[in-house]
Amino acid sequence: MNTSWLITNLLAVLLLPPLNLLLLALIGLWLMRRRRTLGKILIIFSFIGLWLLSTPYVAKRYLAAFEAAPLVNPTGHEADAIVILGGGKYRHAPEFGNDSIKGEALERLHYGAWLAQRVHKPLLVSGGAPDGGPAEALIMKTVLERDFHTPVRWVEGRSNNTRENALYSAQQLKAAGIGRIYLVSQAWHLPRAIPEFERAGLVVVPAGTGFVNTAPTTPLDFLPNGGYLKHSYHASHEAIGRIWYGLHRLIHHKERNTQ
Repeated sequence: MNTSWLITNLLAVLLLPPLNLLLLALIGLWLMRRRRTLGKILIIFSFIGLWLLSTPYVAKRYLAAFEAAPLVNPTGHEADAIVILGGGKYRHAPEFGNDSIKGEALERLHYGAWLAQRVHKPLLVSGGAPDGGPAEALIMKTVLERDFHTPVRWVEGRSNNTRENALYSAQQLKAAGIGRIYLVSQAWHLPRAIPEFERAGLVVVPAGTGFVNTAPTTPLDFLPNGGYLKHSYHASHEAIGRIWYGLHRLIHHKERNTQ
């Protein structure tokens, strides 16, 4: 298991809902003996925050704010290859007898296969193995070719994060003379991923999937729902990720100017 990946994800969990709000409530409880008013405020704030971030009404709008625009009527003239980013392995899947693909990653494969069959462009899959086991890209290739009957030309299996997805994918694509790509990921992840691929020297056409459901609002949208807390988790993750990557680019830019 990659230590840097483990530390990064541990810090992320501490900063993201629901754990950040639960920790805030625990701090409030601890303060109740010494600073009762502040303790109560923290507990109430954490309760309200957890309630709001669990409601479909808030969670859907929170996540939708990070989404890139959908790719409408692709023709194949926009780019020369398709890159699908990994989004999580299904470790030791008992029904398959080995590791497979889950959740958002499967949505990306579904859309990437559809796009490849529509525009007839070669595919690159990107995803490493920071948590051990086979590289996610190898599993993605297997699923695409076996279940979606879509061939994969390039496999990038070294990356541990979005920045490395871009760096290592660009190396393979440039070697093949590819400079313009369709980038397939969750719609809310693309605004953070696109700048990394552009920094790696590629022209990117956003090809998002997994858009937030825009069904009409009902009274149920104002009641907590555990499933929608995941929307808020992803949105908060993207917010922190954008800040982190932005700081990294700023530091890198300053270092280059001082050399």
